[in-house]
Amino acid sequence: MLCPFRIGRGIFYVSFVAMYTYKKSLGQHFLKDELVIQKIVMALQERPVTQLLEVGPGAGALTRHLMKISGVDFKAVELDEEKVDFLLQQYPKLQDKLIHQSFLDMDMPFETPFTIIGNFPYNISTQILFKILEWKDNVPVVIGMFQKEVAQRAASPAGSKVYGVLSALVQAYYTVDYLFDVSNDCFTPAPKVQSGVIRLTRKEVPLQYKSDRAYWVLVKTAFNQRRKTMRNAVKSLFTPETLQDELFGRRAETLSIEEFAALTFRMI
Repeated sequence: MLCPFRIGRGIFYVSFVAMYTYKKSLGQHFLKDELVIQKIVMALQERPVTQLLEVGPGAGALTRHLMKISGVDFKAVELDEEKVDFLLQQYPKLQDKLIHQSFLDMDMPFETPFTIIGNFPYNISTQILFKILEWKDNVPVVIGMFQKEVAQRAASPAGSKVYGVLSALVQAYYTVDYLFDVSNDCFTPAPKVQSGVIRLTRKEVPLQYKSDRAYWVLVKTAFNQRRKTMRNAVKSLFTPETLQDELFGRRAETLSIEEFAALTFRMI
């Protein structure tokens, strides 16, 4: 059992064998609700998994369950040295399975496809998704806890108020399911925002576009000036003749990923 106490601005958690601090600078909010933890683990086990990477295990709320799943080669990556020491003291079996590094800087931990899971730090959650997109060919499934706003953006369809760059890029490669909300009361310390758990499942039939680069450039350019019509927002990417198409009279948030993909073949 972990007991919190406060000294100055720091919150400390003491167990019989170790002590750790909560670091706001790293976006640390430790999941404590056992029902939520079980729901995340159950969502993971709905699909076959043989290799698993946990991002940001923190104090081990998820880790202690994940490392017990039979037949899974488990690894975890944690930036905070204090948490690494804590986890190794609490769970000696993590020796040689715990990577002390930033997820954003690490190389792929497995040579063959693997699943990613985590209660992702809110301050880098969008960057984490973009890192996963770099590994998309090797990551078929992701189960992640995000700030609710980020989770909604990743899952939102075209036409939604929060549909944007993140939505169009993630959904080009993955089907995104918004699984459930998580109250801020489920964490210690409680964040000021609510959270959401989403599942990314890589699409079996890939989106047809000119190239990854063309798709990314088009999407980012279109949403960079989302209040303008496509005709004005992306005019540097198409010939004047192509821009006469009525589709360019619409705004970026109304275009589906399939429409963006089709447009890449018409780019200069």
